[in-house]
Amino acid sequence: MKKVKILTARQAADLVKDGDVITTSGFVASCNAEALCKALEERYLETGTPKNLTLIYAASQGNRDGRGADHLAHEGLLKRAIAGHWNTAPKLAQLALDNKMEGYNIPQGTILHMFRDIAANKIGTFTTVGLETFVDPRNGGGKLNSITKDDLSKIIEIEGTEQIFYKAFPIDIAFIRATYADECGNISFEKEITPLEGTSVAQAVSNRGGTVIVQVEKVVKAGTLDPKLVKIPGICVSAVVVADPIDHQQSFDCDYNPALTGEIREETGENIQPVKLNAKKIIGRRGAMELTEGSAVNLGIGAPEYVAKVAAEEGIGDYMTLTVESGPVGGIPQGGLRFGSSLNPDCLLDQPYQFDFYDGGGLDIAYLGLAQCDEKGNINVSRFGPRIAGCGGFINITQNSKKVVFCGTFTAGGLKVKAGEGKLEIIQEGKEKKFLKDVEQVTFSGNYANKKGQTVMYITERAVFELRKDGVHLIEVAPGIDIQTQILDLMDFKPFIDEVKVMDERIFKDEIMGIK
Repeated sequence: MKKVKILTARQAADLVKDGDVITTSGFVASCNAEALCKALEERYLETGTPKNLTLIYAASQGNRDGRGADHLAHEGLLKRAIAGHWNTAPKLAQLALDNKMEGYNIPQGTILHMFRDIAANKIGTFTTVGLETFVDPRNGGGKLNSITKDDLSKIIEIEGTEQIFYKAFPIDIAFIRATYADECGNISFEKEITPLEGTSVAQAVSNRGGTVIVQVEKVVKAGTLDPKLVKIPGICVSAVVVADPIDHQQSFDCDYNPALTGEIREETGENIQPVKLNAKKIIGRRGAMELTEGSAVNLGIGAPEYVAKVAAEEGIGDYMTLTVESGPVGGIPQGGLRFGSSLNPDCLLDQPYQFDFYDGGGLDIAYLGLAQCDEKGNINVSRFGPRIAGCGGFINITQNSKKVVFCGTFTAGGLKVKAGEGKLEIIQEGKEKKFLKDVEQVTFSGNYANKKGQTVMYITERAVFELRKDGVHLIEVAPGIDIQTQILDLMDFKPFIDEVKVMDERIFKDEIMGIK
């Protein structure tokens, strides 16, 4: 096999031309092609070129500190950005908010499947993900500002079923992050938290005559890589860049942990230390009561994470197998800069395969955040006034999980509670209502969930609601809470109230509940 070109990061950046469509790898603070993106930024700041690029990527990229996708957040460098999640690249989001570039928010899993369809030279991607949400072309198609005019999608009916159709387009250049390349350009991902969409992107770009640049830690002799670990063959690679170690950490500011890649198993300890009894733990306890043995689960960040903590305390951690959007199955999902990885994973799927599982209804239960809810049962987690967060994989997961449990405090902004002796006391109320007449943006459609017959719950520290055909029903209230003054008066709509039960008092005692 022909030997692969080895370039510097700047030589690779010089291959990008005006008007190119570029894709970059990364999942929050992990797997970012940092050396390549940094070099492209430096070239633009020095020379004013390249100009008018279109950037497309699936997952969130960055840590809100200028790294990751924010390297490309310069007026003139980008004409358009298409991303699954925007929250960790605030400079990029600000360009869209200021109408200085076109911006689109498309579900993470949809973008991943677009890469595969482009690789296979299909006409485009058909999906039901996003129907009746803000990414539905009838509701804006994921456009983020007034200068974004082009429709990237349309509704097509196939076999009596509505589908959102995204037309395929060529991608000119890919910046991919991996671990090793051999002299022939074969690429492996041993030290990455997952291989992400590396295979799909490399095929999508190379099959259309584009340029695939892979940032690696090291180039090794031909034939020394285990072929079972090679995720991108040399036939799909244009050039390799050996990165400086500072630009090639496993996650930003984090050294390599082999227990995140399956190379070793790390002892997690037999003694689980109970977490403090606060509002989030109360929510986690009530959420954990919905678990059944053998459940495939996805947990969002924040309050949903407490479901796993409670399950561990209660000795029912083995009731569920946790999955993460980036690809891990099993193990213990990590947070912070390590979000996207799992300690001691059982399996590390390619990210597009993980979303095949999600889109196909593989999840038994998903616990996701509750930022805003309205009387139709709609949820917003993607847009708040001038702040663009993005939907990420939220729509794929919530729309297709067999059961969805939205978890969050009843109010936001300064809420303080006290629990003990089997009841709840509100010490200080939050300043912001979460239960609104209409959410700012529909990231989850209650109407669509009802059409599918999905089970949907909304769990807070003081009340539990359920979505039914006629709307949102109040079904449980915490002991010690007054329904009128501490629930209904703090909602912009009145939920249906039939038979309201008292939440299990064990939830509000500072001791093991005994759920098992």
